[in-house]
Order: sequence, then structure tokens, then C-alpha cells
Amino acid sequence: MARIAEDLFLLLLDNATAQPGLDSPRREHVLAAASLLDLALGCRVRPAVDGEAVPAGRGGEAVPAGRLLVLAAPGPVDPLDAPALALLQSRPLSPRTAIKKLSTDIQKRLTDHLVQTGQIRRTVQSSRLFSKTYAYPLTSRDRVGPARTAVMAALFDRTPPAPPTAAIITVLHAVDGLGALLSLNDRGWRWVHARAGEIAAGSWVDESPTGVPEVNLAVTAAAVRQALAQLT
Repeated sequence: MARIAEDLFLLLLDNATAQPGLDSPRREHVLAAASLLDLALGCRVRPAVDGEAVPAGRGGEAVPAGRLLVLAAPGPVDPLDAPALALLQSRPLSPRTAIKKLSTDIQKRLTDHLVQTGQIRRTVQSSRLFSKTYAYPLTSRDRVGPARTAVMAALFDRTPPAPPTAAIITVLHAVDGLGALLSLNDRGWRWVHARAGEIAAGSWVDESPTGVPEVNLAVTAAAVRQALAQLT
């Protein structure tokens, strides 16, 4: 399951308008970043270290540090993750380049999937000669409710976040996008920015029991976070 990207999109949907918050292109960038982090949590990608070579069969050439490498991992690939994986299998890319390439159609792929799985509906909000604007009302809050509660607990109660929650906070913090989820006074924002900064810097890895998938996510999130800051 592409849990990070799916949960992020559901969290961005405004209750009143059923439209995703956060302006474009920031929205497309964070959704693309979330797709990469879903792969990282599945131990399918990570940033290359200095002097690392591409796996056998591609010449064994050295890859610049920080480029995203595809890893061998067992099990099927989630259909939502497949385009990101295929992109990186063609050649290692910087997180910035990968995010830019994936952002062109990530929202459409996500909404198509969420409609097909019955988590949202797609309704025409306005129609013009050459374009339509859609709204995406939730079919239930069974998924987004716990996801929002987890984000709030991590930010305000200092609850150690689960990896998907930490990833969502990290990508939104990187583009100054937490305002799409929260409405706070100045004191509240000072608290949230400080706590979100801790999580984005990887503090959650020390707060919770972690294994290889969580560490791989944290390492990849650091690279993705930097790329998002450059794109903002």
C-alpha cells in the first residue's frame, strides 16, 4: 500500500470544499515526494553513498552521492508506486529531478486509485469548454480520522510518530505546508514549527523502535526534504 502518499492526499482534502489544500506546484511536489518515501519504507530505494556503483548489468559505473538507487526487495510493488520505481530503474536520479518528473501526474494517479478503492468520490465542481474542475468528497473518515489524530499527537503531545506520520510531517514542513492542515495562533505555530523541525530532522528514529525500513526511510527523507526545499 502506498500509505504515505494516500494518507497525505486524504489529509489535504478540505472538509468544506472537498478540494485538496496547498497550492500547485507545492501539492504535486509533496505528493511526488511521498511516493518516493513509500518506496523507501518498502526498502526499494535509498540515496547512493559516495563512490557507490550501479548494480551489475548496468556497467558498474559510479553513481553521484545522493542519487536515488533502486534496491532489490521481495514482494509485489503497489501500482501507485510502480511509476516511481520504473523511473528510478531507468537510471539513478537526484531526489529533485525525480520529484519534478513524478509531480506531473501524481495527483491524477492518486485520485483515480482512491476513487477506485472507494475512499473518495469524484464530482464535477465546474465545467468549461476545455477543462473541468473536480471535487473529491470523502466517502468516510475511517482512514483520514486516525491519520489526522496521529499527526496531531506527534506535533502537540510529542507522541513518537509512526513512520508514515513522520514522513507526512517531514514533506509538509519542507514546503511550509502544515498550514493546509492546521489553523493556529502565533504561539501555536512556534510550537508546531519547532516540533515539526525535530521530526523532519529525524528525531522520530530515536523516539521509536526502528529497524532497517525505518532507518532507510529516515535517510531517504533527509534527501527528499532538501530537494523539496530547493523546489519551493
